[in-house]
Amino acid sequence: MRKEKPATKNLIISSNAATPLGAYPHARRVGNLLFLSGIGSRDVKDNSIPGLALDSNGNKIKYDIEAECHQVFANVKAVLEAAGSSWDKIVDVTVFLTNMKADFEKYNKIYSEYFKEVQACRTTVEIKNLPTPISIELKVIATI
Repeated sequence: MRKEKPATKNLIISSNAATPLGAYPHARRVGNLLFLSGIGSRDVKDNSIPGLALDSNGNKIKYDIEAECHQVFANVKAVLEAAGSSWDKIVDVTVFLTNMKADFEKYNKIYSEYFKEVQACRTTVEIKNLPTPISIELKVIATI
């Protein structure tokens, strides 16, 4: 486990979640609310995407939505904990899927296991692409 970077001006960066791809924190605290930036399924250890295989042109030839779901939930949990919050304090989740038709059933089953007791509000939308070849991203609001 890596040491956490200090939170500055209510900004949270967790060394236990994949590094943000731009000039933004993992989360920002405002009062007793915590707003997480979009969190994807990249692995913190090596930035890899679980179950992903790309062709020589960088196009997806294989991916594993189940493995990505577990990784994205682990990344969200790491950010929540770095901010002094926890999974049970999630109040709202926006989920972005790149293939609703193929992935919704598997994602929804896994989501139900993780959120059974939490009962957060949820919106799930399909989008064409994400900045990296991930298949799922979460945008979360939680309390501290």
